[in-house]
Order: sequence, then structure tokens, then C-alpha cells
Amino acid sequence: MSTTTPRLPADVHAFAQLLSSTRRGARLARLLAVEQLRTWPVSAGVTERAEQIVAELAVNAALHGRVGSRDFRLALTLDTAAGLLRIAVTDARGECRPSPPAAGPTSLDAESGRGLLLVDALADRWGVEPYPPGGKTVWAECDFVAPVCPGGARRAAATHTSGRERTVE
Repeated sequence: MSTTTPRLPADVHAFAQLLSSTRRGARLARLLAVEQLRTWPVSAGVTERAEQIVAELAVNAALHGRVGSRDFRLALTLDTAAGLLRIAVTDARGECRPSPPAAGPTSLDAESGRGLLLVDALADRWGVEPYPPGGKTVWAECDFVAPVCPGGARRAAATHTSGRERTVE
């Protein structure tokens, strides 16, 4: 019997990595994401937005989603046909779900509370999904367009959409 490995379409790129639930693991997540995105057809603007989003979500996973010695997972999916970059960070603390950023300003002397404000400002959409049996995945999406260049080649360029959709359960 012959089996084949499932493959993603040519216009979908994927990256996933388990990282230690430490500050060092969060830093490594950011560095790996940037290095991976530089090999994919996305603009520097999208890469910069994604770098900040990964940094915030990875730090949250390491600080607030840590359970014993369990790792967190970083996943990046780029769909060039749809013009969508999805960033997903999965940790082991499903009961500790982030809440939407407060409508009011965060105190200037507060040591935390601004991470999801940054994610909300940089991502076009973000949300939280359960990850059975007891974890959660916090995800963010960045839209981009890949205009057709002379000669038919596609090139990624950052865009900003004014209407934000937010999904937080």
C-alpha cells in the first residue's frame, strides 16, 4: 500500500515550532518568525507588524499561559492567493483567556496591559480559540495585497484596512 504525504497548495506557506515557555523562548519565537517571513513573499511592512504581534503573543504565552514545563507553539501560515498572514500562538492554559483591550487608557506606570492593545492596533483581526484538551490558541491575521508586477510576477505589499474585525471569545 502506498501512502502520500498531504501537501499544501503552492501559494500556502506554513511554519510551526515548539518553544520553551520562558522569556528566552518568547524572544526566540520573534527571531524565528522574522527569519521565516524574510524567506516568504511578504513586504518589510508586513514583516515588521508580524514581528511585534509574535513578540506580544509569545510573551503572553510564556508569562500567562505557562503550565509546568510545557512548551508553547508558534505557527505562521501565509496564503499568498488570499493575501493573508495568520499568526497563532498556542499555550497550555485554556482557562486563562485574554480579554479585549480596555476601552480606557492604561495607567502610564502599569507594568503590563498594553500587549493586546498593540496586537489590536497591528492586526487586522485577532481572537482566541480553545485548543483541546486544556489549552488555547491566540491568533492574529494581517492582510496584504500581492500586486502583479511587470512580467507577471507577484510581489507582496503591506496594506492597512480601516475596518477592523475583532473576535474574542
